[in-house]
Amino acid sequence: MKKKIALLLLTCMITTITAQETGEDKWGSWHMYFGTNQISEKWSIHTEAQLRYYEQGKNFNQLLLRTGANYHINPNTVATMGYGYITTDSTFEEPTDDLDSREHRIFEQFILKNKVGKFAFEHRYRLEQRFIQTGDPDDLNFSKSTQHRARYRLQVTLPLNKKVFLNFYDEIFLNLQNNVFGQNRLYGAIGFHVFKNTSLQIGYLKNHFPTAHFDRLQIGVFFNPDLRKKAID
Repeated sequence: MKKKIALLLLTCMITTITAQETGEDKWGSWHMYFGTNQISEKWSIHTEAQLRYYEQGKNFNQLLLRTGANYHINPNTVATMGYGYITTDSTFEEPTDDLDSREHRIFEQFILKNKVGKFAFEHRYRLEQRFIQTGDPDDLNFSKSTQHRARYRLQVTLPLNKKVFLNFYDEIFLNLQNNVFGQNRLYGAIGFHVFKNTSLQIGYLKNHFPTAHFDRLQIGVFFNPDLRKKAID
């Protein structure tokens, strides 16, 4: 009986330590920039940078840089092909080079938009080819892998007035190899149109993984300039 109780206590301790090491009990933050730079009637350039932290503005988790070429089939349909570079520290408490990863990512994307009353809907379909390196190339634990993933995001935007709006989305990640479910992101935010081509969103993200769940504060700046040369009268 004593052995069973000791084993139960040990299991509880291990579970608690594991949960603390992942940072599930902390509110992290994502600081984000997104840009759609219009260069012609049909083409624009996507630019993006994200800094992700396990805690509020500290304890680095991930840097994501992404760009792509957007082809505007019509005002409600956009096709994109792009590239991303991601570096990740997968440890919450003590950074370890052995567990750091660097990823080169190619992605293809298709967006459909429609409106129902005041609600603006956006369906985003994305395929990703991920080339991941983990650990130090000079060490024995260094590894390389290629993974493929599909993503679908349903986003809904509701304007409250000319300056303020609400934004919600749910996005699911599906691996195209073993362990199909990758993650799910549920998001809600309030947004502000700061200038003609600039908006700000402050929101909350619930990030579900198969073995962990994270709470994240998101602060996003959206800057969408029109870089086309204006005709001179």
